[in-house]
Amino acid sequence: MSYEAVIGLEVHAELLTQSKVFCGCSSKFGAPPNQNTCPVCLALPGALPVLNRRAVEFGIRAGLATHCTVANYSRWARKNYFYPDLPKGYQISQYELPLCLAGRIDIVTEAGGPKRIRLTRIHMEEDTGKNIHDAHGDSSLVDFNRCGVPLLEIVSEPDIRSAAEAGAYLRKLRTILQYLEICDGNMEEGSFRCDANVSIRRPGATELGTKVEIKNMNSFRNVERAIEFELKRQAQALDEGARLVQETRLWDPDREVTRSMRSKESAHDYRYFPEPDLLPLLVSDEWIEEVRRGLPELPDARRARFARDYALPEYDADVLTMRKDVADYYEEAVRHHKNPKALSNWVMGDILRIIRERKLDNALVIHDWPVPPERLAAMVELIDSGEISGKIAKSVFEEMVNTGKTPVQIVDEQGLKQISDEGPIIAAVEQVIAANPEKVAEYRSGKDKLFGFFVGQAMKATQGKANPQKLNELLRAKLSS
Repeated sequence: MSYEAVIGLEVHAELLTQSKVFCGCSSKFGAPPNQNTCPVCLALPGALPVLNRRAVEFGIRAGLATHCTVANYSRWARKNYFYPDLPKGYQISQYELPLCLAGRIDIVTEAGGPKRIRLTRIHMEEDTGKNIHDAHGDSSLVDFNRCGVPLLEIVSEPDIRSAAEAGAYLRKLRTILQYLEICDGNMEEGSFRCDANVSIRRPGATELGTKVEIKNMNSFRNVERAIEFELKRQAQALDEGARLVQETRLWDPDREVTRSMRSKESAHDYRYFPEPDLLPLLVSDEWIEEVRRGLPELPDARRARFARDYALPEYDADVLTMRKDVADYYEEAVRHHKNPKALSNWVMGDILRIIRERKLDNALVIHDWPVPPERLAAMVELIDSGEISGKIAKSVFEEMVNTGKTPVQIVDEQGLKQISDEGPIIAAVEQVIAANPEKVAEYRSGKDKLFGFFVGQAMKATQGKANPQKLNELLRAKLSS
């Protein structure tokens, strides 16, 4: 039978504040276990939370950038559950009165059309510690460094209808948060995490099916694979007459299956009640407007501007604005040489290739660029002026990456300037024609495809330095005479 997928996503985004949300401990990732801790985040008796104003500002930024209504009045709540990585036995979160409500994120579907995914809410909370289950054989360890790091939980409506749409939504959301510079979006380090609520129903039905929550997905690819598996599992179960149960399942990336973890908790299981140690959160209209004025140009606006101002295809504009630092790099290159399409090709091709190969894109901002933008622009200028060919530029680029030299230095030192004078090119063409009389006869008898052979031989004779356009013109003329 055919079914319709109904998917909602809950994203936890760690905020890039210097300190934790309710204490002064460092929130930096990668410290030795349990180093970034204090009586507050370890929940020692008598320790009380103090709210980090910067974390609230980041929450307001996220709400405004996703078209939410930012609440003037929100309230903290205690979410009670008892895991080893939660020393208080409860998590300070928000429940019935969150910071942000009713936003949206627009994505592009598999078919290429636009689709709007509604947001239910964005609320603030503290992160938990981390259980480490495979360090000491049959025992588990707990690292509390992450405990108390500020989180935003971004909850979508069940508007997503496929694994591909879920991936598009997550990529778009991460890009927005990175543009805002409030989250680095690193899924491997856990600073951008996703739980998927997945159910199916018959097409045309209005009631939701039995919801299953999937956890333990640390990449976009794993999210998409987990959802695809779960949709097939649920459809097969219903086809066989089985009853689905509401539960939490773990994604096993090695076996590429979901496994049952526990029955799914509901709100009453957490016994929410207002947090007595923190006052309600009051956000003035003046503060909201101050944050709004400080928002950067966001991805959609920048993509539209790139397409309009630089006459780029939509695909180019999309790739270049996927990361803020890449968009900044591109604009800096264009500032030094006005050939937007050529620079786009080089950034999307060779620059991003080396960034991927060297894994330079794991951080929020790429600092160690393979080639500075002004040098990339200088190389494109050499191509446009006819001093080097596109083929020679490939070797110049690699040399720039390996040595750090400027393109002009490399061209001068290695004698790579393009030959545009007709004399040397004619000499090379005549040499090739004289050396291949049989192929010349075949070409003149109608085998036009041999022209590429003559071009290759003439290029070889000029060590790849001949101006391709001039070479083609002179070669055609000689072969026709």
